[in-house]
This record gives sequence, C-alpha cells and structure tokens, in this order.
Amino acid sequence: MAAARTSRSSAKDRPSFRCTECGWTTAKWLGRCPECQAWGTVEEFGAPAVRTTAAGRVTSAALPIGQVDGRQAAARSTGVAELDRVLGGGLVPGAVVLLAGEPGVGKSTLLLDVAARAAGPEHRTLYVTGEESAGQVRLRADRIGALSEDLYLAAETDLSAVLGHLDAVKPSLLILDSVQTVASPEIDGAPGGMAQVREVAGALIRASKERGMATLLVGHVTKDGAIAGPRLLEHLVDVVLHFEGDRHARLRLVRGVKNRFGATDEVGCFELHDEGITGLADPSGLFLTRRAEPVPGTCLTVTLEGRRPLVAEVQALTVDSQIPSPRRTTSGLETSRVSMMLAVLEQRGRISALGKRDIYSATVGGVKLSEPAADLAVALALASAASDTPLPKNLVAIGEVGLAGEVRRVTGVQRRLSEAARLGFTHALVPADPGKVPEGMRVLEVADIGEALRVLPRRPRRESGSAAGGQGRGRAAAGAAAVPEDG
Repeated sequence: MAAARTSRSSAKDRPSFRCTECGWTTAKWLGRCPECQAWGTVEEFGAPAVRTTAAGRVTSAALPIGQVDGRQAAARSTGVAELDRVLGGGLVPGAVVLLAGEPGVGKSTLLLDVAARAAGPEHRTLYVTGEESAGQVRLRADRIGALSEDLYLAAETDLSAVLGHLDAVKPSLLILDSVQTVASPEIDGAPGGMAQVREVAGALIRASKERGMATLLVGHVTKDGAIAGPRLLEHLVDVVLHFEGDRHARLRLVRGVKNRFGATDEVGCFELHDEGITGLADPSGLFLTRRAEPVPGTCLTVTLEGRRPLVAEVQALTVDSQIPSPRRTTSGLETSRVSMMLAVLEQRGRISALGKRDIYSATVGGVKLSEPAADLAVALALASAASDTPLPKNLVAIGEVGLAGEVRRVTGVQRRLSEAARLGFTHALVPADPGKVPEGMRVLEVADIGEALRVLPRRPRRESGSAAGGQGRGRAAAGAAAVPEDG
C-alpha cells in the first residue's frame, strides 16, 4: 500500500512539458510540437517544488468602477481618418497596435504618414526603423510630404537602444518598423525568432503601459498570410490590423482583426500612388467602369467590407473553346462560387451553352468579392455574356443564389440599397422582403434565378448560335423585361 502511494506521489511530482503556443502537454521534451507543428515551443512546467506568492503592496487602490476616470483612455486622432475609423476613433494612450501585411503593400508608407500627422508640440512621435537606414526613410518622407519638427527618426535593431531613445525623446507615439528586426542581447536566438519577438514585444508593451505611450508595431507575415512569430504576440497587443491589397492595383484595405477599443468589422480604404498614400472616404469609384452604353457581361453589386457598403462591378466573358476541356478563369472572385453559378445557370436557368465555352470572370479595381451576396450579380453577368445581351443601365443585383436556384436573403440589404441610391442607381434586384427602400429607387424582388434572368432584354437570336443557345435563351428572355433598358 505504501509502495503504491509512493508511486502515485512520484508520478504526480514528475515534471511535464507543455507547448507555449497551443498548450499541448507531454511527459518528455520534444523539439517540435506534434499538435501545432511549432519548433522550440515545448517547455518544462510543473516542477516538484510547490511555490506560493505572498501578498505584496498594490500599485493603486481598487475603486468602484463609477469613480474610475475614463478620460485617461480617450482616443486621440492619428490625422488619418480612414485609420481612425478602423481603430475606433484613434489611438488610446498606452495602446499597442500590431499592423501586419505582405512585403511591398505599403505598411511603412502609411505609418510614416501617420507619424508626421500625429506629431505636434505636445505630442512627439518617435519612428524607429530596423529595416532601412535613416537616410532612406528621410527620402521617403520627402517624397510623400511626411516632414515635421516633432517627428524623431532613429535606425536601431537593439532593444536596449530603442528603450534608451524612449527615455531621451519621451514620445507620445512610438512606431517600430518592424518588430521582427529588433533583438535583445540578453536573449539567445536570431532576430525574428520566437523568443526574441516575445521579449521585444513584452518590453515595448510594458513601456507603453507605464508611459501612457501609444505604440504601432509593424509585423511580417508568412507565405500563408498569417502573422509571423508566436501566436502569443497577437494575444498581448490591444489591436491587430491587417494591411491588404494587390501590388498591381491602387486599392489598399486596412482590416481590423482584433480591437479592444472598438469594433472588429471595420475596414479602411486607401489609395497608394507615387506621392504616398491617401484615404478614400468614397472608394466605390475605383470598382466601377464608366460607360456611355451598357456592355454585355457586366453587372453591378453592392458588397459589405466590414460595415461599409461598396459598389463593385462583376465582368464575365464567354468565347468558343478550342480545347476539349473549356477554361474557367477568375480574378477577384472565388473559383468555387463561380463554378456553382455556372451549374445553377445550366440546370435551373436552362442555359446549356455555358458548359462548352471558355468562361472568364473578374472584378474591376482589384476588389475581391467573397461574400455570397455577390452570387446574383455573378450569375447575371455570366448569363449576359452568354446571350451577348447587356443588362439595363443603373441596375444593381444583390442576393445569394442556392443550388436549387432560389435567391436567398443577405445581411445589410437596406445599407446596400442606400449606397446604390446615393451613387445614382435607380433599379435593384433583391431577394424577398428587402425592408425600407430608398426614395427614387425601384426594387424588383426575385424568388429564383429564373425570375432574375427575365431582366435581360429581348434580342433576336444570332445565326451563329453563340448566344445562350436553344431553349435556354428563349426562356431567359420570355416575357417583357422587368427593368426598362433606358433605366
């Protein structure tokens, strides 16, 4: 009995190992965690000695929540309205913000502009670069007009030197570009490693909270788009922002992923150009093509980026295929959803010519449409291209299309319609029960894809038969058009 008790006691006191990334535990040390596949994160815990922490002196007395002064956490504007929108009004003193994005997307340009706009006689800004020299940053500042007497610039890769600059400058805002390039001499490992990133981020977070200084950290991303370094970094900071955009397009989006001071579904829109980066209060113009007359294969929709409605254009083109397996090419649209719309049009809309033709579909301006609300616009653009018949002018289509051909309701229909009406669109195809309709807009409620296809105006069938083909084209144009061609 005593031997069994001793065995249980020794097993209980035996140290274990736990992954600091995902919490997976094991009885022996491993170099790589089998659960999250992270290297060097398995550490020992559960030492035999039992340690307790005695009560110590408190830094400040606990107060009823109603007596806590909330003015100390009031946000201060960064000078960039689109960034303030995502942050929830601005930067809160002591807040730590992590901005991550792919190389070359414009992170440094945006933060250098923020540094110059936020700097003032009572609010100094310290910009620390670990990737470039001070002279290179100065050249960029000249190009984009980001110069200020209260903006201080330093090129450092040593954590102790960065903390020394904080003591010398006493800034209200610190910008570090980037957290993966700074290392602590007291921690083993190369800059950018898990231990180094954890130590650098922890030291700067402590300094920010103690000084009431807002901090903006630039973070690298992996090839999969995730923030490089330990996942703990995203848990420690107050705000996590993702900077997105195609380097071949002008549009840039700052999307809130985590925000302790505001909503996490806000999106800021920016335009990157040779003179720098500017916020876009009304970015819908980037996603539209202005034409005198409608063109077959184009349809407009209203997408929601966070809570912001944006009007976007979907384009489609169908041509006779020269190969046994026709091409299916998409840009800015999900290939799987486009394939679903093709199947629905062929089976439910009786458009049989699509399966034997090359299909090309894309969006305008580099916007990416992934929400189901764009299904109806994609289907109409494909049907318009297949029949070589343009949709009526000033028409937007909103709705999710199911595999049975039904048009389902989506969120934010009233906000989408209001944005379309503000931009001058007068007609809309929407699912049933859209709610309050903006004044001056005519709304047609459609229950299935067959009803939606009736908006295609009648046009005589071409002799070549390259239109929708056979009975499909006849059914799509059956009856008078629900929306007049002249809008």
